[in-house]
Amino acid sequence: MPWNREMKTSWLPSVTVLAAALVTAGCFVHEEAARASDGPAGDAQAAEQAGSGSEDAVLAEVGGVPITGVRVEEDLAAELQRIDRERHELVERGMEQAIQRELLTLEAAAKEVEVDELLNQLYADIPEPTEGQVDAFYEARKSQINQPKETVAPQIVNYLRQQERQKVYNDLLTELRDRYEVRRFMEPMRVEVASAASAPTLGPSDAPVTIVEFSDFQCPYCQRLAPTLDKVVEEYGDKVRLVFRQFPLPIHADAQKAAEASLCAADGGKFWEMHDKMFENIQQLSVDQLKASAAALGLDEEAFGACLDSGKHAAAVADDLQAGRAAGVTGTPAMFVNGRFLSGAVPYEQLAALIDDELERGGGE
Repeated sequence: MPWNREMKTSWLPSVTVLAAALVTAGCFVHEEAARASDGPAGDAQAAEQAGSGSEDAVLAEVGGVPITGVRVEEDLAAELQRIDRERHELVERGMEQAIQRELLTLEAAAKEVEVDELLNQLYADIPEPTEGQVDAFYEARKSQINQPKETVAPQIVNYLRQQERQKVYNDLLTELRDRYEVRRFMEPMRVEVASAASAPTLGPSDAPVTIVEFSDFQCPYCQRLAPTLDKVVEEYGDKVRLVFRQFPLPIHADAQKAAEASLCAADGGKFWEMHDKMFENIQQLSVDQLKASAAALGLDEEAFGACLDSGKHAAAVADDLQAGRAAGVTGTPAMFVNGRFLSGAVPYEQLAALIDDELERGGGE
């Protein structure tokens, strides 16, 4: 039975308005503002990665001074990197949707029904959400929803219904992928992130999966991601190496000094302790509060204070910022899992799925 290209896609599980209010997100700053405050993003190597391997064509002249394509692409390295990544992700999503359509077509043909009927049968026995499930969902997210339960109850019911439909749908696809042998030839896009020998790490250097995180200690979404990464380290052990990179955003007044403070703490062997302490309360990151936190951790107060006041690690923070921008980072948290980009405070399940895929691929080798 051929796939009907005009077939409506209303049967596909969708995310409701309520879900949109709960999506993972991150802290972002407009790229123009970032460039104005910190100069051109990236370097020649990053520009080459972004696609500047073409001839050094002259695009314009100002007073006889040539403006070349390479020069422009150096300035736009981060944006070009992001565009390349978004295009690859779009094609990848399109491929997955096409795979799903073909799987459903094959199964519907085997059962001699239309695809719509196949899915109607699949969803027919799903029970409606109970009042207890609605109450539990609301109570767990009351502060995020910030509306009376009676107002949002219909949306919660719809969301829970869609979630269950999505689960059943995903289970069917898993079964069909095994039955009809899906083979993918498209490789995931990987971005090479400039390394930093001084970057704090957890896990062995030869771990099959390396997660490079760009983070801002004053970003609430980075704070939200921290327990997720703790769980990854705990669950995957020596299979994962976590690399922390600084990306303080100019919209956060205390983020720069907090970044420097974490590296001053690293000098005393307590980066991760300071990391955890700062994320415990992102509203207490003034210089005096950072010094108090260092003292509470048992760091040498005089050495830490001198380090922080002198801006000893400001250059290292700037290097991390440049490396992040060259890789296409515009907000926090941002992660590269063996070079594969993830943006925002993603749930553990999403990050774990990507790690598992990398392990199955042999660690991205």
